[in-house]
Amino acid sequence: MIRVGIGYDSHRLVEGRSLVLGGVEIPFEKGLMGHSDADVLLHAICDAVLGAVGEGDIGKHFPDTDPAYKDISSLKLLIRVRERAETLGYEILNIDATIIQEKPKLRGYLPKMAAQIANVCNIPLDRVNVKAKTNEGMGFVGRGEGVAAMAVVLVGTAEA
Repeated sequence: MIRVGIGYDSHRLVEGRSLVLGGVEIPFEKGLMGHSDADVLLHAICDAVLGAVGEGDIGKHFPDTDPAYKDISSLKLLIRVRERAETLGYEILNIDATIIQEKPKLRGYLPKMAAQIANVCNIPLDRVNVKAKTNEGMGFVGRGEGVAAMAVVLVGTAEA
């Protein structure tokens, strides 16, 4: 069986926090506000995987009211999500994701993000695609107030 999931996340940019995207720390004067490391890319991927396997969303599994997840690396959350999918008999087959932000430019960091994601999802690198786009100055992203990410994930069972 093949199933598809879609994920979306956004967080506000604030001073005094690190900017972590795809498990990679990006030098920038602001970072993302959140209970965990606020990695919008990995959160969108987690939601896409959870959606594909019918397991709700990241908030259901890792609530922001639980101190155990305070400042946790979202790479750890993605590992747990992958493990949950595997427990249900699914494997991640493909990930396509987009980060939407104005600054900083991410082109040089995208290969490392894809490699981190492929590694924790136990899939070949050529099955992970990460893109970065601007919002052309429109909305909260365009004004530099935050960062958003979207992801589509394909999962399959052994019968696929």
